[in-house]
Amino acid sequence: MRSGQRLKVAIVTGGGSGIGLAIAEEFVARQIYTIIIGRDKLKLREAKKQLGDLCETIAFDLAELENIPKLIQGIITKHKQIDILVNNAGINMKKEFCEVTDADFLQVIQTNVLSVFSMSREVVKTMLPYGSGCIINISSMAAQYGIPKVIAYTAAKSAIEGMTKAMAVELSPKGLRINAIAPGFIHSAMSAKALDADPERKAKVYSRTPMGHLGEPKDIGAAAFFLASDAAKYVTGVIMPVDGGNSIGF
Repeated sequence: MRSGQRLKVAIVTGGGSGIGLAIAEEFVARQIYTIIIGRDKLKLREAKKQLGDLCETIAFDLAELENIPKLIQGIITKHKQIDILVNNAGINMKKEFCEVTDADFLQVIQTNVLSVFSMSREVVKTMLPYGSGCIINISSMAAQYGIPKVIAYTAAKSAIEGMTKAMAVELSPKGLRINAIAPGFIHSAMSAKALDADPERKAKVYSRTPMGHLGEPKDIGAAAFFLASDAAKYVTGVIMPVDGGNSIGF
């Protein structure tokens, strides 16, 4: 970085662990000042310790939609400008279709869709005066094809992909780029435990993934950096599968 050059500022929601932490790690390694937003204070402290001075953490529950404008205004007051927003935070719920209550469904939609909309709206307001900015939404294979027992999550991620395209069409003429990443099956302690407990599901995951193995969180981090970088300056409105070919597997 040249002396006096301003560091880009990124927000990564749900950045305390897993894919979000891998994205934050990639950004920090690329000299992007990264603000991680999450609910788990212990995870945030560990992330801060791991990532160092280019990382800042904010404990916040994104389900508190009414407080999001104040959250973003506080970040702007401190940093003046937000260059990148990664909407990664989300929850899942695995239940048989008929066992999902209205409250269950609404809880997933509020965290996975409404908070993404509210965060994006408030951040976009701060980006428009500069005529630049990048938003990356995190989708899922659940929006690419049907996965049983995750009806609310599937609905939420399908909404995310539609929002990504609609936002790109409306905001790209104003200098903002909006894209999404659809991760495939990514290795983590949680995914390993879930697949090991369900041999049939595990076999299905591997058999329809042409590359024959799970992805790593850092694969999503690399994709996020690409979409946030000038290398993707002519890329907007795309849903990028990072899945070892899972979405086109047979």
